[in-house]
Amino acid sequence: MKGEMKDGVRLPSRQDSLPKRFYKIADVFKSDDGWAVQLDGRSIRTPMKSALAVPTEALARLMADEWAAQGERIDPATMPLTRLAHGAIDATSANRDAVLAEIAKYAGTDLLRHRAAESVLADLQVEAWDDHLRWAKDELGAHLTTIVGVMPTSTPPEALVALQVRAAAYDDWKLTALMQATALTTSAVLGFALVEGRASAADIFTASRVDEDFQIEHWGEDAEAQKRADFQKTECLAIGAMLGAL
Repeated sequence: MKGEMKDGVRLPSRQDSLPKRFYKIADVFKSDDGWAVQLDGRSIRTPMKSALAVPTEALARLMADEWAAQGERIDPATMPLTRLAHGAIDATSANRDAVLAEIAKYAGTDLLRHRAAESVLADLQVEAWDDHLRWAKDELGAHLTTIVGVMPTSTPPEALVALQVRAAAYDDWKLTALMQATALTTSAVLGFALVEGRASAADIFTASRVDEDFQIEHWGEDAEAQKRADFQKTECLAIGAMLGAL
């Protein structure tokens, strides 16, 4: 996007601040650390200068496709899989306890727990969310009760412990996927459902949008909200793609 003109002067745009593409070919290769992306035959590193290597060739090729699709400028916002890899390598591996605590925090105020008063919206929430909560109780050992309204409600400590134990068994890649999906949907239950393969990324995103979609149906949506929703959907689908490629 070009910068706007003001009094005949072109103002800098976000695009101007992005680094210029410096390579022609993005490919993958097998290294001692795993599968890595190469740009014109040269290895690349994460922001923390670690080797950008992933566990599978399939994931590396998806990342290489992101690099190959860049235009004149390199835009990280259009490279969700590469950013997920950065998170797994640079952040999750060194901060697993903090990630586990954050997931438990989300579970305490999980989206699926907070319901509308008796109404059409409440019925939609029951239809979209109750099966996931039953699954969390039966399969994850986490019984999370519901409440009408947005105020916090008490959470059985054993439920939070069960979720942390389950998440602690994940490797850095799955734990990164869980954290990102949880933050994106504001639901630890939906995050686990995606990582455990209970539902597709598209279905998880749809479930997370019950309230918003209901409001849009009745009141409409502005362009900025649509743009934000589109970005969030792309991020959610990227998490699903990463899990599928691992």
